[in-house]
Amino acid sequence: MVGKENFKTEDLNLCFEKLMMFGGGSAGAIALGGGKVKMEGREITDWKDIPMELLLQIVGLVDDQTVIMASGVCRGWRDAVCLGLTRLSLSWCTKNMNNLVLSLAPKFTRLQTLILRQDKKAQLEDDAVESIGNFCHDLQVLDLSKSFKLSDRSLYALAHGCPNLTKLNISGCTAFSDSALEYLASFCQKLKVLNLCGCEGTASDRALQAIGRYCSQLQCLNLGWCEHVSDVGVMSLAYGCPDLRTVDLCGCLQITDDSVIALANRCPHLRSLGLYYCQNITDRAMYSLAQSLVRNKPAAVWESRKPKNDEEGLRTLNISQCTALTPSAVQAVCDSFPALHTCSGRHSLIMSGCLNLTSVHCACAVQAHRTASAFPHSAH
Repeated sequence: MVGKENFKTEDLNLCFEKLMMFGGGSAGAIALGGGKVKMEGREITDWKDIPMELLLQIVGLVDDQTVIMASGVCRGWRDAVCLGLTRLSLSWCTKNMNNLVLSLAPKFTRLQTLILRQDKKAQLEDDAVESIGNFCHDLQVLDLSKSFKLSDRSLYALAHGCPNLTKLNISGCTAFSDSALEYLASFCQKLKVLNLCGCEGTASDRALQAIGRYCSQLQCLNLGWCEHVSDVGVMSLAYGCPDLRTVDLCGCLQITDDSVIALANRCPHLRSLGLYYCQNITDRAMYSLAQSLVRNKPAAVWESRKPKNDEEGLRTLNISQCTALTPSAVQAVCDSFPALHTCSGRHSLIMSGCLNLTSVHCACAVQAHRTASAFPHSAH
């Protein structure tokens, strides 16, 4: 575990020297020369003498590991870190992350963003997340991805202690139940971004119905490889979360055209849709997407079927391995949304594994082909 005995004073001195070079870098700071700065009537010659305002600036110059170590050096640093730190990432911690969170959560009570992603080995346990819920009530962004050891206790703690969450990543957390997610949704109604990728037992239709009921501000949802999700859950989301902009349904094998049609009809701001390996999707879904831009706008404001700029409508569509689709239906979608590209370097209409769709091209790819044809190579 990180301790103050490992703290490197030269790191603080380096940051201090940088600030001295620019006169403290803040209003009211006057450079005196000779490595001195006068602030608020006080002459500062050493990092231990500097006031809270300047301490907070130094905290912003160093990495998270150094910030944690600095919080144990002296009272001034501890106060600066505890009162001023709003974002912290512990993803670099490969050992004893659980104990580190237990020790830091009671101190860093003003955190708004906390990244606890674990790429190598799951360390985080329920008691650490419960500590976060007990002390970090201002938390808005939390990444718990790949925390395999966590149980429903963690979601219950977050529901009670962190009602201001707007972004939550629990991808790969396979031990959560759908009832716990339903409970969380009922308390954390400000959620805008939710990543449930790989949470097969968590993301059920029941949980999605709760999200649709309580989380009307949701904009981005990742349900990748949640195989228990069906049209019932997705349609509940479409009706309850009309501001959805990014939806990843890759590997949701049970969904059909009805899910896509509901999203097309009810979510006018939809910009990205992932349907990789959703092999029940047919042309019916594609034509619904193609017509959605006109259907979701008042007829009086439309001069044509097409959007006037790339900012409107779909920008990314992944239909890889959707082998039931035909070229005419997919081309209709591509023609309706200029931001969907098949041309080299701009692929946003992704069709891998659909060999029958090779004739589908975006407008700029067609134009490039016409331009090339207009200037044939001279004979040699």
